[in-house]
This record gives sequence, structure tokens and C-alpha cells, in this order.
Amino acid sequence: MHYTCPYCQIRQIVQADQRYVETVHIHVEKNAEGQIGFTIEATTCANPDCAQTTLIGRLRNMRTDAIGRMSPTPGSLESWTLRPQGAARPIPDYIPQAIREDYTEACRIRDLSPKAAATLIRRCLQSMIRDFCNIKKHSLDQEIKALRGAVDAGTAPRGVSDESVDAIDRIRAIGNIGAHMEKDIDLIIPVEPDEAQLLIELTEMLFDEWYIAREKRGARLAALKEMADSKKELRTPQLPPDTGA
Repeated sequence: MHYTCPYCQIRQIVQADQRYVETVHIHVEKNAEGQIGFTIEATTCANPDCAQTTLIGRLRNMRTDAIGRMSPTPGSLESWTLRPQGAARPIPDYIPQAIREDYTEACRIRDLSPKAAATLIRRCLQSMIRDFCNIKKHSLDQEIKALRGAVDAGTAPRGVSDESVDAIDRIRAIGNIGAHMEKDIDLIIPVEPDEAQLLIELTEMLFDEWYIAREKRGARLAALKEMADSKKELRTPQLPPDTGA
């Protein structure tokens, strides 16, 4: 079984001793779902530096097999990721705490309230523009326009592109559903969980292209400077100590 750990993001092939699956038949009568059971799936990461366990619960229909035993049917009526909650990516500490908190909470409530998740992602992106791009205006719409102008003028921070600005503007439009009341209060614009997940993934893309790329670039340049300094010391002639003779 191929598996990508939600904690460390490492792809791997799961061995038998890393995975546990068990289904319990729920003995209830006259329920709308018919014969049902609950399956718990546990998978442990093979990366020794991680070794975290993912837990998934599934509500499933049950059927009687050829020898009279109850077994689950393929698929799920409902499923829940019990651990980690929301499957948020680990976010480096050099990204501001408020941004990390909004992102993590959006991941946790994606299925429970996709509109709220979209609103949190909108706030997360506004904080990123203010922190990473140092642009602060009265509204996110004005900030996006200022950021687009910086991109056109070539003054935007490295990693900020026309494509990323377009993506932020689309997220702003969806996040506005929860951030501002519609003029017609009877108008409800739904946001589906898979749409909220797309917004989350776009935010993760900006984490990679902005903060993480900047950090890696800084680390590479620092390592290059350290190497150059060490080579310079080797090239500098070492004079013998002055004995005063």
C-alpha cells in the first residue's frame, strides 16, 4: 500500500506491521442505514524521525458472507480523519504564528464548515500579504491591487508572481462569502469541502513559494558565504609570530 504521511509528507510503502484495520458490527435495529459497522484504520509512518500514527474512522454498511459472518461492504457511508485533525501540513516556525493558526484551524473545520474554512484561509492570505510583502491597506481587495502593481513594477518580493496574485484574488472572492454579509440575506452560496480543500492547497503552495523558498535561499547563501570565507582564510598568508629578535 502506498502512503504519504500527513505529518512528515514522506511517500512510502506501508508494511503489514505498520497498519491495523478492524471493523466492529454495530448491533442496532430499525435504523435507516440497515446493517452498519465502524472500521478503524491505523497507519504508522515508517520514517523513524516521525513514526506518527494516522487514525481514520469509517461508517460502513455490513453484509452477511457465505458462511454467515458479517463483513463490511466496499466504500464508506461517512469517514473521519481522527488523527491528525484536518491533516494540516507541518508549518515551519519561521512562518508567523497567527498565519499558522488560521491555516491549521481551516484544515480542521474543512468538512464541518467549508464556508468558515474559506473565511479563515482568506484571513490567512491577508496576513501573508501584510507580513511577507509588507503591504497594508484598508481592505484585502486594495492590498491585492497594490501587490499586483508591485509585481508589474518588478518591486514585489521574490517568489510573488502574477499567477500567485490571481490565485489570492480568487480565494478572496470565495472567502468573502463568510467575511461579509451578502446584500440579499436569503442568498446562501455553498462552499463544498473539496472546494475548501483547493483553497487550502493554494495556501500551501504560497507557503512553499514564498516563505519556504526564501528560507532555503537564505540558508544556501549563508552556506556559500561560510565556504567562501573559509577559502579566503586559507589563501591569506600566515606570517610567523614576531619574537622581537
